[in-house]
Amino acid sequence: MEPRSRSKARPETETAQRKKARKRDRERDGRAAFLTPVPSVEIFVADIRWRRLVPRVERLARLAAIAGGGAGTVVLDRDLRVRRLNGRHRGRNKPTNVLTFEMPPGVPGGDIVLGLETVRREALAAGRWPRHHLVHLVVHGALHLRGHDHHGAGQARRMEMREARILHRLGVPNPWKPRPLPGATR
Repeated sequence: MEPRSRSKARPETETAQRKKARKRDRERDGRAAFLTPVPSVEIFVADIRWRRLVPRVERLARLAAIAGGGAGTVVLDRDLRVRRLNGRHRGRNKPTNVLTFEMPPGVPGGDIVLGLETVRREALAAGRWPRHHLVHLVVHGALHLRGHDHHGAGQARRMEMREARILHRLGVPNPWKPRPLPGATR
């Protein structure tokens, strides 16, 4: 009969604790989305000009929504409809780049609505590709649906950092670091 080896439970090292904390952060940020069930995301292109502005727009919007934690529906529309929704639900009669509508408590997901003209105008003003700006705004909206906000300075900084990490994984440059478009002169 062979003697059994007795292994003593060692206390967790500081490095192991840090690794676990990083793993929790990654999962919270959606980096481990491939390990969890993929949320159902529908993309509704209400204005066909989106397809000319951003090739494969449905694929990009779906990837961004899933990376940001999921959304029920992403609606890609024009500014006129976004302005009407913004006026009806927020009391602001002007278009905005992204609107989010949460589902009732206990129901996951929600809706993200983007206005084409505002997204195109903002991308041009910031010297960014429209596809990168679209991905950024879908991630931003998905984070809002997960309960993140940017009313206070600390909240805003945490949300920006989370967005930047998700965008980096999607191959989109950090929107808070100015970079000119290739071939653009300023």
